[in-house]
Amino acid sequence: QVQLVESGGGLVQAGSALTLSCRASGYIFSINVMGWYRQAPGNQRELVATITRGGSTNYADSVKGRFTITRDNALNTIYLQMDSLKPEDTVVYYCYEEILGFGAERYINYWGQGTQVTVSS
Repeated sequence: QVQLVESGGGLVQAGSALTLSCRASGYIFSINVMGWYRQAPGNQRELVATITRGGSTNYADSVKGRFTITRDNALNTIYLQMDSLKPEDTVVYYCYEEILGFGAERYINYWGQGTQVTVSS
């Protein structure tokens, strides 16, 4: 069974930086789109950034110019480099990967367990 494990969250001061990572494990044939989302209690999950297998990226306006999404296909890992962090970035972050397992006929969406980012002023 495919599993996504993410890490890198923590408590930092405004203006500081953090890097999140998310690694997929299991019997994986290929991974298509990978991305990061965030969600506060009582709110809907919102897109932060996505990256295709070919390297095309898409960012939310609120993080554009501050966050950078990258992927390492050999390690089945996605990263989110967060610079110039603001208190508004305080929320739980979730990784997302579209994965085709060995023997499967279609891609399946997987989510990480979430990691908390807290930014103090």
